[in-house]
Parts: sequence; C-alpha cells; structure tokens
Amino acid sequence: MNVETKSSEQLLNDVPSIGSEPAQRLASRSRWKKRLGIAALTLAASVALPTLGHAQFLTVFDSIFSSIQSDIGSSLSSVNQIMQQVTKLYQTTVAPLAALNQARGFVANSISSFRNSMNQTFNTPFTSAVTPGAQQFESILHSRLSTQIPSLQTSFTTNYGTIPQANTALPQDRVMMDMDDALGQQNLKTTLIADQGEDLILQTANQMENQVAVSTPGSNPYLTAQAQVANLRCQAYMQMMIAAELRQDAGRIAHGQCSRECAEPL
Repeated sequence: MNVETKSSEQLLNDVPSIGSEPAQRLASRSRWKKRLGIAALTLAASVALPTLGHAQFLTVFDSIFSSIQSDIGSSLSSVNQIMQQVTKLYQTTVAPLAALNQARGFVANSISSFRNSMNQTFNTPFTSAVTPGAQQFESILHSRLSTQIPSLQTSFTTNYGTIPQANTALPQDRVMMDMDDALGQQNLKTTLIADQGEDLILQTANQMENQVAVSTPGSNPYLTAQAQVANLRCQAYMQMMIAAELRQDAGRIAHGQCSRECAEPL
C-alpha cells in the first residue's frame, strides 16, 4: 500500500506532480534553453546585419570609383589632350612665343630710349616775363591746373587793368575792350584746361605702353579699345582748342571792322 500510494502521488495521469524536485529541474532547464536560443539568434542577427550593410556600401563606392576611372576618366583624358593641342597651336601658329617676346622687347626698348626724352620736351620750363606781376601771371598760366582759373582771372585784371569807367572813353571803345578782355581770358582758361588734359593723355599713353610691354595674346582687343577711348578724348581737347581759336579770330575781325567804321568820317 505504501509503495502504491507513493507512486500515485508522484504520477497523476502520467504527469509529474508539482512537488516533485526532478520535474522542477527539467522545467528550469527548458526555460534556460529557450532564453539561450533567443540570445544566440539576436547576437547572430546583430553581427550579420552590419556585415551585410558594410558590404553593400563598399559595393556602391566600388561602382562609383570604377565609373570615375573608366567613363569620366577617359573623357577627362580626352579633354586634356584637346587642351594641350589648342595650347600648342596658339604657341606655334596663332601667337608664337618667340615673336611675342620679340614684340615685348621692342616695346620695352622704345620706352627706355624715348620716354625720358619726350617727358623732358613736354615739361621743359620756359619764361619770358620780367616784371613781378607778369611773372606771377605767367606762372599761373604754366601751372597746367584748372584749379588755378580764379587766380588767372585775378592776375589778368591786375596786369592788364579793368574797363574804363563810363564817360572816360567812347562807348564803342569800351565795348571793344570788354570783348577783347573776355575773349583773352576765355582762351587763356581754355589753354590751362587743355594743358591739364594733355598731361592726362600722356599718362594714359605711358600706361598703355607699360601694358603692351607685358601683354598676352588675348589682351589685344582690350588695349585697342582703351586706345580708341584715349584717342576720342584727345580729339575732344583738340576740337575745344580749335573752337577757342575760331572765337578769337572772329573777335579780331569784329574789332578791325569796328575800328574802320569808327575812323570813317560821318
């Protein structure tokens, strides 16, 4: 009875009872095996996924580098060859380097040979006045500065006097003196402005010569355009001086005509 009772207590419908110690150990081992299996799968996945991603990135970069080296690299090589051929064409046919250096040397020799002599000619001082008032007037006239125009007008009046007052000279004489003084001052002021413009033109010419001495084949159109602008400026100053001379001649003719009419008896 005792043996059967223990057997019935240990086995109930072929299932180990809860109080059995071997059954608890089996259940605990089963749970640990499940946990270890899940952990192993997780670890394997975490190790495998970065490896696959890294391999995929390497494959993409390899494809990019291969495309650069094969397709783009061959195109760049062709472009470089064409550029080398164009450069060789310019240096041998369009703008030979030897001829270019020869032209530069000619310009440099011309500058060193003639520029100093020409500057001395343009800036040679000359004076003819003797009295202090006339010397001051001449110094202002040769200053080549348009800012000296007010001083020029004052010095002109000091040296040549003012228009006589009314009733001290004939009306027609006063008119002619006023006309002569106005034309004289105007032409002297124009001369002063023209001298300053001449200095500016000479400075521009020197700059252009310096640029030509170190110019490159592609700079020729720019130098030509700059020369045309300087030429137009020089022509404008020349036309201004010609207009002043014409006004002076017209005033001289009017003066002579008025003198003849005044000298004839009524």
